[in-house]
Amino acid sequence: MNTADMLIHVHPTLNAQARTDLEKNLLGHIGVDCAEFEHRPQPHSILVKYDPDTIKGLDILLTVRKFDPEAAMVGL
Repeated sequence: MNTADMLIHVHPTLNAQARTDLEKNLLGHIGVDCAEFEHRPQPHSILVKYDPDTIKGLDILLTVRKFDPEAAMVGL
């Protein structure tokens, strides 16, 4: 399994419940190994570790945009 990381910035107004729901939603996708918000350095960014052979980064971003239409990939 290959592993890639993606950092996605969401709007600061995304509430705690929506963040939890987003993490759970992403973890429900085959190929996503980890999805968690960076609470200390970047509280409005979610780090996603995934297998690029199984799921595309664009699909992950589009999933996040269902929760925040203005979400943007920051990169690593």
